[in-house]
Amino acid sequence: MLFLYRVILKIHTIYHLMIQKIYLKIALSKGLKVGKNVRFVEVPQFGTEPFLIEIGDETTFSNNVRFINHDGGQNALHFFEKYKDVRTFGRIKIGNQCLIGADTIIMLGVEMGDNCILGAGSILTSSMPSGTVYAGVPAKYICTIEEYGDKLLANNVMYPRELEPDRPKLEAYIKKHLPHTYKPVKK
Repeated sequence: MLFLYRVILKIHTIYHLMIQKIYLKIALSKGLKVGKNVRFVEVPQFGTEPFLIEIGDETTFSNNVRFINHDGGQNALHFFEKYKDVRTFGRIKIGNQCLIGADTIIMLGVEMGDNCILGAGSILTSSMPSGTVYAGVPAKYICTIEEYGDKLLANNVMYPRELEPDRPKLEAYIKKHLPHTYKPVKK
């Protein structure tokens, strides 16, 4: 039974990867601009106007990222004469060497500078200057990229680099050596 489960899971994964590759090609054919060495853990949802999106070089997208490049709320206003012709679209520009966290939404009209991080679960409604970290709903400034790097260094998990090519050994090492410490409650 376990073997059958693994086969079905593998087929499912291959199917989804194929669908994502096809979707990315369609978005590119519609005018999506993607720089060099962009990494997609999962291909984002580019919305109905991918031609309004520009992504810089060496940017990484985690899973379940969505772009919203028009405002659908206008549909509720078309019943009023004053608003019958309201149409709202906006370009979205992502800089070089950015990281877009899992489950994020990037709204119309925003620009991320170079070397930015958008935290997981965030909704970006305003532009981000280069070298910053934003997170939250709506996303707000957290710190500079250097301050974030210093925080990571302070909580760095050390392990022998030679374990990296062998994922099962790396996982066993981390499981055995990672302390059981947790973040304190915020007051």
